[in-house]
Amino acid sequence: MIISLLKVVTAEDKTMHLNAEMELEEFRTKAGRFPIIEKEPVEFVIRHVKNRQVLISGKTKVVISIPCDRCLKEVPYEFLIEFEKDVNLNELNQSEAHDETAEEKNYIDGYNLDVDKLLYNEILIGWPMKILCCEDCKGICNVCGQNLNEGTCDCEDTSLDPRMSVIRDVFKNFKEV
Repeated sequence: MIISLLKVVTAEDKTMHLNAEMELEEFRTKAGRFPIIEKEPVEFVIRHVKNRQVLISGKTKVVISIPCDRCLKEVPYEFLIEFEKDVNLNELNQSEAHDETAEEKNYIDGYNLDVDKLLYNEILIGWPMKILCCEDCKGICNVCGQNLNEGTCDCEDTSLDPRMSVIRDVFKNFKEV
């Protein structure tokens, strides 16, 4: 969804309150595609600060289905997004398009605010380092792929590190005694 900032920028001390729908249906990264299960409208407050400078704040909730890092079971992960952006439209519209400010504010094009790009950036910043379906997730068997949380498998555990063979032999010797 695109929101026009023209009404706010042209009037002194103008404040605009509005709700906007997020149009994204899935979150795409180089790591894959993650479906958006639930999304709430974004509550925006856009305020004119001074000469073509606006303060954009908002909040929303988005739930994305992300696979567990150990067992690959889909886990709904809730993002509570709150942001406050200070945008100077004078700096963005100058000829230096490759400036850091322009790259950080890729959700502004002229006087238009792209809600989906803004939320995409916020989700990307808040993306978790590790997702687990539960604290004691056992993962999957690396031989047959059985989810070890749902049951055991009859695979032989041959994946021991060869550097640990000496220690394994010591334990075997103590078992025989």
